[in-house]
Amino acid sequence: MKKHNFNAGPSMLPREVIEKTSQAVLDLNESGLSLMEISHRSKDFQAVIDEAVSLFKEILNIPAGYSVLFLGGGASLEFCMIPYNFLNKKAAYLNTGAWAKKAMKEAKIFGEVVELASSADANYTYLPKGYTIPTDADYLHITTNNTIYGTEVRTDIDSPIPLVADMSSDIFSRPIDVSKYACIYGGAQKNVAPAGLTFVIIKEDALGKVNRAIPSMLDYKTHISKSSMFNTPPVLPIYTAMLNLRWIKANGGVAGMEKRAIAKSELLYREIDRNPLFTGTVKKEDRSRMNICFVMDEAYKDLEASFLQFATERGMVGVKGHRSVGGFRASCYNALPIESVQALVDCMQEFEKINAKK
Repeated sequence: MKKHNFNAGPSMLPREVIEKTSQAVLDLNESGLSLMEISHRSKDFQAVIDEAVSLFKEILNIPAGYSVLFLGGGASLEFCMIPYNFLNKKAAYLNTGAWAKKAMKEAKIFGEVVELASSADANYTYLPKGYTIPTDADYLHITTNNTIYGTEVRTDIDSPIPLVADMSSDIFSRPIDVSKYACIYGGAQKNVAPAGLTFVIIKEDALGKVNRAIPSMLDYKTHISKSSMFNTPPVLPIYTAMLNLRWIKANGGVAGMEKRAIAKSELLYREIDRNPLFTGTVKKEDRSRMNICFVMDEAYKDLEASFLQFATERGMVGVKGHRSVGGFRASCYNALPIESVQALVDCMQEFEKINAKK
């Protein structure tokens, strides 16, 4: 039975990327060595990381003056590194869910944190609007896509202060104006690579403005000066990232990925809005294209477990909602084909025929 992978992360990768990575795990470039055992100082790997950085810059149209870093520790470590490198006295955070809250918690260790706005009053089912960005803050931090709750910021904010964005789950899914950001970061395990890799896009002249000593490993300037080679980088995920970036480029770049994302999300949201058994959880104008959240309609609430089993038996993987929200979540990252979304829609319609009240 064909499996349709809607996991929120680690997420699916293009099949060709997995196959080429597996070949390199056995033998990289006919070197007789596995990708997992080559030196990160070797010419073979230097070519990999150079191409990965180059593709990052090309696909996202990153302007001069920015560095692309490949680090470890996930976005969770960046929650600490961001204030370590940027926060002098005060930072502003837009609270749109669990990951924004975690980032705020770490920043409070380093200085004052202003919660600019929050959608906690409705369990983060909408994006806050109408807030004023304080001009005396050192930076504004946003989380562009909220994997747990299914909201997404798809506009590049015009910020009077340095803008920092966690783009863990929607990077490469649409064009962005990198010049509007001081830093963009994220865990790579949604749209870039396997787990174990963190990407950071950072404006070089935004650094060096804090009045504290920063440990070498947590200082972005260290990693820029060593081209992500200050310590042994996550070799295998970087190689897979390179292959995946080739795939993105070959499939139309971010414009192509956005077209795919729109088609997939519109297909599934259309069914959620039509089908009487289901209802969406997010305000329509704030709906994510990457993480589509929905629940059973109140009249069919007792069928939640039944639908999950029904969907699982038909090859749907990872559609159970996050434990803090419940219901269902279909993560439609770049590599997910529209055929999988159609299979889920067919599954929902089949379940409707069996269970809809006359």
